[in-house]
Amino acid sequence: MTESPGTPTEHAGARTARRRYGVVCALFWLPPGLAMAPLVLLFTERGMALTAVAGFFAAHSVTAAVLELPTGGLSDVLGRRPVLALAGVLDAAALAILALATTAWPLTAGMVLLGAGRALASGPAEAWYVDTVQACDGPGAELRTGLARGSAATSGALATGLLLGGGLPWLLGRGPDLGARLAEATSRAVLPLSVPVLLGAVVEIVFVCYVLVALREPPRPPATPRSVLRGVPGAVRGGLRLGGRDVLVRRVLLSGAAAGGALAALELLTPGRARALTGGAESGALLYAALACAGFVCAGVGSHLAPLASRVAGSGERAVLCGLGAGAAGLALLGLTALSSHPLPAALAVLGFGLVQLGFGAAGPNQNDLLHRRVPGTARATALSLQSLAQQSAGALTGVLVGAMTPGPLPWLLTAAVLLSGALLWMRRTDRTAPAVNSSTTTRPAV
Repeated sequence: MTESPGTPTEHAGARTARRRYGVVCALFWLPPGLAMAPLVLLFTERGMALTAVAGFFAAHSVTAAVLELPTGGLSDVLGRRPVLALAGVLDAAALAILALATTAWPLTAGMVLLGAGRALASGPAEAWYVDTVQACDGPGAELRTGLARGSAATSGALATGLLLGGGLPWLLGRGPDLGARLAEATSRAVLPLSVPVLLGAVVEIVFVCYVLVALREPPRPPATPRSVLRGVPGAVRGGLRLGGRDVLVRRVLLSGAAAGGALAALELLTPGRARALTGGAESGALLYAALACAGFVCAGVGSHLAPLASRVAGSGERAVLCGLGAGAAGLALLGLTALSSHPLPAALAVLGFGLVQLGFGAAGPNQNDLLHRRVPGTARATALSLQSLAQQSAGALTGVLVGAMTPGPLPWLLTAAVLLSGALLWMRRTDRTAPAVNSSTTTRPAV
């Protein structure tokens, strides 16, 4: 069987799975994009202090980290579709609460629900795609193209959501001031800043309906509370053992942690850099929003080019090496230009920002393609959750360390060095022999 997508030897179910996976990625990540721009401002408009806002986001991060592995195990035991649908239900409820709540405790509950939904959704969709394609075309099925398209759809949805989330409140404040009328009609329960968040809740409902209708998977043994309670810890233990003894999986986790730290530094340091370049908080926020949107576009382009990167580099490992290396070069460029506000260094800094996102976009699908060929279907979602946990944990630690440093080149250059060390892990090729595919992934599903 040839590995080129869309050839006559490729089962039609694999092409359908690729398309549905892209739609699922877009529908799931559009709501976070819609909420990204207005959420902090909405909290402060409700009278929350910045310390309270930081506490809300901490509640989200802690919840996601604590539930990451158990929810991955739940997906491996219970199935991809029900866990993904539950994630959408929790996210819809969370966004509705965040859009309408006016006091601290409901807002905290909304962020906790959002963190739980994020943990539930961190692996099932991708695991469903790989399971389905391997069931249709066998264990050697071509995965990279679908993973790249899913990643590109994610970046595109985030960029679109960011633009809509920032633009809708502004549009509501224009002309006859529809925003003031809306707030008055709802006794200030719905503010202009609430509208993108409520729209995100609606999209989440569409997401749940699509998942329940489109993501068909092979029948599993009926789940009972006892089987779930026994199966989830076993799946988690199996994923941890795999991460400890398998060289390739360990590389994925370590380089993922390096990438998570780099992204955390990028998100933490760029707003201040944008403010320094423009000379004002409001103009800096506008520049950062434009940069974030452009960054998602660059990540989407990199993801789309991931299969080409693998062919040009000669292997998936070398493509990951080049992608993460490009990200490290972008961070170094940001560091080298951090001491000057001259237009030329500023333009080079923007180039470095885009290079980081482009490199990460190209590296991600190639890295996950290697991971899925090594991990059996019974531990696939757990492995993805373990990867997400490594990224989030490293990101949280990096945020604390970088936040304690004096602004300037040093935080950027240290982060670049860490990311480069993660890239160098991929200099040597590894044995690609994968474990036997679990029977649950060899039954051809109805797609």
